[in-house]
Amino acid sequence: GWLFWRVTACRRRNGGSQRQVILFILCVCVCRSAAETLQYSLAEEMERDTFVANIANDLGLAPSQLAARKARVVSEGNEQLFRLNQNTGVLSVKESLDREELCPQSDTCTLFFKVFFENPLQLIRGEVEVRDVNDNSPVFPEKEFVLEILETTSPGSRFPLESALDKDVGSNGLQNYSIGPNSHFSLALGRGEGGVKYAELVLERQLDREEERELNLLLTATDGGSPPRSGTAQVRIVVLDANDNIPAFSREVYEVRLAENSPPEQLVVRVAAADPDEGSSGKVRYVFTQTSARARQLFELNPATGDIRVVGHLDFEEAKTHEMVVKATDGGGLSARCKVQVEVLDVNDNAPEIALTSLTASIPEDAPPRTVVALFSVRDRDSGDNGRTECSIDGDLPFSLTPTFDNYYELRTNAALDRERMAEYNITITVMDWGTARLSSRESIFVQISDVNDNPPEFIQEVYTMSVTENNSPMLRIGSVNATDADTGQNARVNYALVRQEGKEQPVVSVNSENGDVYILRPLDYEKERVFEVAVHATDSGSPPLSAQALLRVLVRDENDNAPVVLHPPPDSSVAAGELVPRWARVGYLVAKVVAVDADAGQNAWLSYELVKAPETGLFRVGLHNGEVRTARAVAERDAPRQRLVVLVRDRGQPPRSATATLGIALVDGFSNAHLHGSEEAAVADPDDPLTLYLIASLACVSALFVAAAVAAIVARVRRARRGEAEPLPTFPKAATESSAGSLPRSYVYDVCFATGSVNSEFRFLKPLFPCFPAGLPPGPGEQRDSVCSQEATNLREEGD
Repeated sequence: GWLFWRVTACRRRNGGSQRQVILFILCVCVCRSAAETLQYSLAEEMERDTFVANIANDLGLAPSQLAARKARVVSEGNEQLFRLNQNTGVLSVKESLDREELCPQSDTCTLFFKVFFENPLQLIRGEVEVRDVNDNSPVFPEKEFVLEILETTSPGSRFPLESALDKDVGSNGLQNYSIGPNSHFSLALGRGEGGVKYAELVLERQLDREEERELNLLLTATDGGSPPRSGTAQVRIVVLDANDNIPAFSREVYEVRLAENSPPEQLVVRVAAADPDEGSSGKVRYVFTQTSARARQLFELNPATGDIRVVGHLDFEEAKTHEMVVKATDGGGLSARCKVQVEVLDVNDNAPEIALTSLTASIPEDAPPRTVVALFSVRDRDSGDNGRTECSIDGDLPFSLTPTFDNYYELRTNAALDRERMAEYNITITVMDWGTARLSSRESIFVQISDVNDNPPEFIQEVYTMSVTENNSPMLRIGSVNATDADTGQNARVNYALVRQEGKEQPVVSVNSENGDVYILRPLDYEKERVFEVAVHATDSGSPPLSAQALLRVLVRDENDNAPVVLHPPPDSSVAAGELVPRWARVGYLVAKVVAVDADAGQNAWLSYELVKAPETGLFRVGLHNGEVRTARAVAERDAPRQRLVVLVRDRGQPPRSATATLGIALVDGFSNAHLHGSEEAAVADPDDPLTLYLIASLACVSALFVAAAVAAIVARVRRARRGEAEPLPTFPKAATESSAGSLPRSYVYDVCFATGSVNSEFRFLKPLFPCFPAGLPPGPGEQRDSVCSQEATNLREEGD
């Protein structure tokens, strides 16, 4: 009513204390729904969609509010008799109503319905009284009745007649009986229990069988409708000879209590009437009279024995009592009557019925507890404890049942929902009565949980490691990142993007925003960049969006794209300039060391050395892995004084790459001669060149140094005499270190170390090797003598080898 809408309007204007307002509204709704009842009336047999009432006007609501609040009408029982137009508020009948079919045994016929409103929930009771119209004529059970009356019957005797049945009620029901004109009988009307009218023939003048053996009278029953309707039956009276004893029942009323589930052929009661007459006059037969058609369908009377048995299905919910009149007639036509009253006892034979009124098929997973999911009613047609019911939910589900009013229940949530744990619920509601043999019914309600974006994407790995070979093609796919989202639909749609850092150049990778595929945008160079890392961001499409982050590490694999580079001898050095080798050098004498590096890594940088060209076969050999050029045999006199060696340096890549180094080697008898020859060749154009003088001075200095070294060697020789003589070492003049021929100074030993995958060389410079001469004179030009070396020189030589 208006109070509800005023409270709602106030709540919308003020906006505060919502919980108190809601509780107040619910209390008002329940109180108003319990007290307010809409009452209407309608004549039966009206056409389909006949107007009953305007609900909106009666409730003071605008028609638009009916649609907004989803107003609907629910009739009691299984059949919906009315419909409500939400646009106009008109209540109309769905089909033509037949009062006699709806209320067969009731003087008044009232149909109950309820009007449900949502947002908020409200219930209005209503009732429609179906007015009777005179659409049924009185009908006699039989078209002809036969009465056998003794001719000695005295005037004033009464003979009850079968009553006519009229399905209409009130003034439209049976009102009067009449009989055709005759000279012997009149008609008397009376009312039995329940106000049912019946007729009796009254003998006005004594019969004479000799005068008239039979009489035929027309009995007419008339109702009070406008216009009135009537029904007729023929009464045939057979005049009998005298019979002076009337059958007599032992009791006037037989009362029987019978369970509604009594099986067919079960004996209800046996009625008995005694007649002392003999012969046919004393033989009694039993028949039902003044008994309803429904009672005749449920019970059967044996005409000879008077046994009444069950032949139909007794239903306590249909009728709680049945009344029958048994007429006993002897062979002389005399009769007597008794009543049989059967009380039907209730048995728990009706299972509870569940009627679903409102259902929300889908609720969001963030719905708060106590959210209403469905509204339903429970009905049990039994009585007492047999009609008392209780409801429960099968299984451990986050739902509960709350009773409201008039056997209505609300299905509510009682805990937080999680679609990722359970996306849908099949809720089975069990209703059980309290009868001795308890009956139950079940109703399944299917509720889907709609998704809410409450789960961020999750990467399968925190760190994704991928590899790519250098010199790759642009836009090369090297793998993919993958993030999953436990949500569904748009909330689970994941987009990928790289996290760009300020101040850093744009990364060389790209991520497909839809499937997470990782692409390399341009060719990479292992020698410039071997590994790089970027952050990948995964964001779902929910509102608001949620995200996660993972690290992408890209390893660049080396490719054999760099040839070895020779560091020594320098590539731009003169071939003529080379290494000096004394002719007295023994096998394994270290001539030179080819030093090379490779910018690649791994086996692509593993270098091997090979002597590919030499004028003297077998004179020199090259270390496969260290590049050391050594003498493979002793130098012979026939060996050419100048040697040109070509060393091939090759890596182990696929395909392998290589470089060559050219060494110039001069075989000399001594360093002085070699130096002098070189000087003479250089100064042959001008003997008086000042350079000659400088060379002579240098030679003198060197000679002096040789003398000092010889003395030192002798002293060391004496000290180490007990240790044995050391192996002779080649001696080189000091002037060799000052040669401009382009070779490395022979006074230093180089130790070159390379690590796998390294592009840098580490050189270790050891102490210079000073020449040692035998005790006595230093070696003269062109002479070759054994030299005694110090222990330090011996150690240096072994390290050089």
